[in-house]
Amino acid sequence: MLPLNQNELETLRILWEEKEMKPAEIQTRFGWPIENATLRSVLLNLVEKGHVARKLQGKAFHYAARIPKTTLLETMMATLARVFAGGSNRALMAQLVETADLTPADLKFLSQTAAGVPPKKARDKSK
Repeated sequence: MLPLNQNELETLRILWEEKEMKPAEIQTRFGWPIENATLRSVLLNLVEKGHVARKLQGKAFHYAARIPKTTLLETMMATLARVFAGGSNRALMAQLVETADLTPADLKFLSQTAAGVPPKKARDKSK
């Protein structure tokens, strides 16, 4: 899998959330300012890499993610594990826990997640 730059990752994030969009719609949801021409170049690169599909609807192209979020996450995790932890996901996760600024609540959540305990839903305080 070819590496993705910051603009490509942000575009995929938006498309995973919104499913299918025109470039102008993607541009309004970007986390930072991006020129229309730059975004169109990003979209074409993602189409060429096979991560995004485009189809003509009327006079406008609509774009949709082709690669599932979990697939890209697994690929990126494998790369990080190879670079930072000798290929071990376990060692990578341990490094992340050790170096992150986690609260006791965060650690409890991670422990419960690892144990397969579903997270508790937040109580509705408006009642």
